[in-house]
Amino acid sequence: MDSEIARPDKETVGPELYEQLGKKWYEAGDDPIALLRHQHQLTNPWMLAEIRKNIGYRAEILDIGCGPGFFANEAVKLGHKVTGIDISTTQLRVAQLRDATKSVRYIYGDAYAIPYPRESFDVVMAMDLLEHVSDPQKVLFEASRVLRPGGLMFFHTFNRNFLSYLLVVKGVQWFVKNTPADLHVYQLFRKPEEVEEWIDNAGMDLKVTRGLAPVLWQAGWWQLLWNRVVPESFQFRWTKSRLVSYIGYAKKLREQ
Repeated sequence: MDSEIARPDKETVGPELYEQLGKKWYEAGDDPIALLRHQHQLTNPWMLAEIRKNIGYRAEILDIGCGPGFFANEAVKLGHKVTGIDISTTQLRVAQLRDATKSVRYIYGDAYAIPYPRESFDVVMAMDLLEHVSDPQKVLFEASRVLRPGGLMFFHTFNRNFLSYLLVVKGVQWFVKNTPADLHVYQLFRKPEEVEEWIDNAGMDLKVTRGLAPVLWQAGWWQLLWNRVVPESFQFRWTKSRLVSYIGYAKKLREQ
């Protein structure tokens, strides 16, 4: 990670805190990041299989809004060349700490102005990002700009309707400890047809979308409801419905 990015936190926070943060994001259940961690246990194998099938075993991947590195640190183990960017230096440090290969390039970066030239990557990830930005179309244009023709852009986000509001906004606040009140802003949730239009405008062709949801009535579900902690046994599943949460990928076919 670039030294000029790392320096401010390094001067005020000791390395032992980052070790604690790493354990929290990768192990703790009393935080909503645990749901994201378990979601990636379902989505990572599928995305990596699609990358292998469409691109190959040695893709150059950019993970926008990489957070604590749930995807990047898995992709690099399979031989891909991975760069993760985020605006949180703390999460970048956690991601770097948990990179067993010490080969992911983690940098501070803005999704609206990705610091790479055109056609730099085979794959771009925009996972759990579109619902956290005010101009998702600009993010998708940037993703397309740095993507090579034939490359893939993956995304995951939340639909905008009453059910998603009830489950994702209110439900997480009610049932998971330490959930910030502004973790999700309902007005920033994205309908599938909106995302498809933005993808098309950015010069990409939507190839696949599929829904995912927590497994109801699992033992982990009841433990979550009982003590507001996400257990390690908690699981997500694929579903035909995109009513709440959906994932997909597009292929870049033309110039913007």
